[in-house]
Amino acid sequence: MNDSPPLAGRVVSGMRPSGALHLGHFHGVLKNWLALQQEADCLFFAADWHALTTHYENPGQIGELTLEMVIDWLAVGIDPERATIFVQSHVPEHAELHLLLSMITPLGWLERVPTYKDQQEKLKERDLATYGFLGYPVLQSADILIYHGSRVPVGEDQVAHVELTREIARRFNHLFGREPDLAAHVHAILQRLEPAAVARFQTLRQRHQEQGDAEALAAARQWIDGLAALAAIDRDRLGAHLEGGARQILTEPAALLTRSPRLPGMDGQKMSKSYGNTIALREPLDQVAQKLRTMPTDPARVRRADPGEPTRCPVWSLHQVYSDATTQSWVKDGCRSAGIGCVECKKPLMEAVTAELAPIQARAQELGADRGQVEAILATGAEKARALAGETMGEVRRVMGLRAP
Repeated sequence: MNDSPPLAGRVVSGMRPSGALHLGHFHGVLKNWLALQQEADCLFFAADWHALTTHYENPGQIGELTLEMVIDWLAVGIDPERATIFVQSHVPEHAELHLLLSMITPLGWLERVPTYKDQQEKLKERDLATYGFLGYPVLQSADILIYHGSRVPVGEDQVAHVELTREIARRFNHLFGREPDLAAHVHAILQRLEPAAVARFQTLRQRHQEQGDAEALAAARQWIDGLAALAAIDRDRLGAHLEGGARQILTEPAALLTRSPRLPGMDGQKMSKSYGNTIALREPLDQVAQKLRTMPTDPARVRRADPGEPTRCPVWSLHQVYSDATTQSWVKDGCRSAGIGCVECKKPLMEAVTAELAPIQARAQELGADRGQVEAILATGAEKARALAGETMGEVRRVMGLRAP
């Protein structure tokens, strides 16, 4: 991975190790990661601390589940040469930033997070009346902010968490980003730059501050970003001077809404481990084929000769993911005319799904036989992540008035 992030920005995303990954994870998360690693500086981490928020009383398997999950990532094509892959708990700076951010995060912000009460309702069998569960959105914010993540791939149900992260970053910057000697710093910085460029910058700044000129603001920001020879802290100071406010010590991230097809489980509900209706990435292929063969279809097709309606059939949702236009047309026409039976309709799916899983399983078997290779990838990833996190924490400690260790 390049030392400097590409123009697409830095992407940060994590996944909790809570059991075997399945096709829902593959199509809902991992396929997006595969695309993102081609265009952006990506950090993907196993969120083992987050797993403790709901499974603290039985943590024994988290370590093994973490390693197995990372094997699945590598098996589908997540590339350690293109992305930084690591385990959350191997970068203790996450916990330190979580602690410091918890000092400034209002309690009401956490209580209004939509998933807080929703998860308590869904997981009534678990004791979630803990500080860790209430405060996990702050840890999630620390996970992102510590790497200056500019984009966070999420589904619509997680947008509120990214917005909370933005609010926490904004509050932190407001409290700690105002330097009493900012003007002197900016003056010294501008003295080192070309006078003509500085004059244009000052004109753009004036247009932005006096007239609210958005184009002037964008042009001035672009000029600052292009000053690669300046230290990052000096570019931050110019940014604060431009906008008449605080330095952006922590970067406010944006939610990157991911395309996630609704993949039905074997009972027609959303594929989920909690429903016991999944196809695991490493499930034996003959078992996969059997699950698909017995998957429920349109209830109107009681007999082979009964016509059906694909939009009422959960199998159709799988065809929309796995089948080409020709096959989909064959399915629709054959189902509505009773020209094909349900088992016949499922055969292309069985072939497509098993063909997709076969190379993933072969690669996972190779990695499982050489766990030292996986451990080495995680160690290298943690080292890279700690270097980035250390830079952020050095500045966070400084502005909060904490002595360096």
